[in-house]
Amino acid sequence: MEQISVTNPIGRAIDRVRLVLFSPFDLGKWFVIGFCAWLAELGEAGGGSGGGNFNSSNRNSGDIHQQFEHGRSYVLENLAWIVPLALFIFVLVVILMVVLTWLNSRGKFMFLHCVALNRAEIAEPWRKYEAQANSLFWFRLALMGIGWVLIMPLFVFMAIVAFPMFRAYTWHLPGILMLAGLFMASFFISMIFLLIRKLTTDFVVPIMYLRGSRCLEAWREFRQQLLAGHLGDFVLYVLFQIVIGLVLGAMLFLIVLVTCCIAGCLMALPYLGAVLLLPLTMFKRAYSLHYLAQFGPSYNVFQPAPAAQ
Repeated sequence: MEQISVTNPIGRAIDRVRLVLFSPFDLGKWFVIGFCAWLAELGEAGGGSGGGNFNSSNRNSGDIHQQFEHGRSYVLENLAWIVPLALFIFVLVVILMVVLTWLNSRGKFMFLHCVALNRAEIAEPWRKYEAQANSLFWFRLALMGIGWVLIMPLFVFMAIVAFPMFRAYTWHLPGILMLAGLFMASFFISMIFLLIRKLTTDFVVPIMYLRGSRCLEAWREFRQQLLAGHLGDFVLYVLFQIVIGLVLGAMLFLIVLVTCCIAGCLMALPYLGAVLLLPLTMFKRAYSLHYLAQFGPSYNVFQPAPAAQ
């Protein structure tokens, strides 16, 4: 095992991007791998939405207090249809999240296959890693359910605390402190589940890819063989991921500025945006794979394809 470093994989990941995407440049290959990358990111951070409305609504600069009172009274008078509509939308959102999670789980193995083997394939990894992708899907679905079970009571409690103050328009300090505490608790729980999702994508999925194992088996191996003995290394990895995210975000921001927001509009398009952002997406995937490979040859995905399960 070589010395574990968070900086050495940077050069190797850049070399991987250069090899797969630019040696030689093949537009058809970009679109195929870009489709796998799009599936792998589907429903996650890069949702392709255009960032909302940044015009801070000066067109109706009346009394804010009066507008708030009008909105509050409207909500209270129409709870009979607002609550059922909200529940209906919530159910639709849950169904959509389940479908996107299933597609996203398939996409993660497809994109890893393309990056690891320098291939532009869709049908082959879709079939080959079906069992592993389904196992990942059920694991993530269970994780999502546990997260909602932990967080939803906090949201309900927040609503119980906030609704009387909202209805009477009396915001008192104890209630505000209670809301702040509940919000911080829900934020802390959310961060824990985001960390689990991050470790699953970056390390557990490659172990599943290499071993042909189920998600819980791969998590057990990751926890016992890697995380237990190298906790400090993985803490540093997570912190360095924040640095990488800031650097990549700054690069994207500069590109959008230089192109007068044209690039930003193109990147917001669902599939085309994934193709345009493919070098960055592949760099992030290759970085985590090269980091994992430092733990020994048995964790190196840049080898002949694993035997079909």
